[in-house]
Amino acid sequence: MSTISPEEVARIAGQAHIALTDAEVDHLAKDLDSLAEWVEKISEADTDGVPATSHPLPLTNVWREDVVGKTLDREEVLAQAPAAEDGMFQVPQILGEE
Repeated sequence: MSTISPEEVARIAGQAHIALTDAEVDHLAKDLDSLAEWVEKISEADTDGVPATSHPLPLTNVWREDVVGKTLDREEVLAQAPAAEDGMFQVPQILGEE
């Protein structure tokens, strides 16, 4: 039983402004219909008592601790900048604000 027709594929492609040939529409309709059948088959599985998961393996935080490391000297860096003011880089105004 077909659940996704070529007409439906053409309608959605039109809404998304995707140009498809008739052959592409037919091919996509068959592929999407096949995927819908697999989803239906998977949906039939008994999942009572199975907790919902977002990842098949348990994850732990992999971030490292924040540790202050060696940094550049502010005055040395600002001395190499084209323009600096009040200990910061000075850049051209771009938003038209005063």
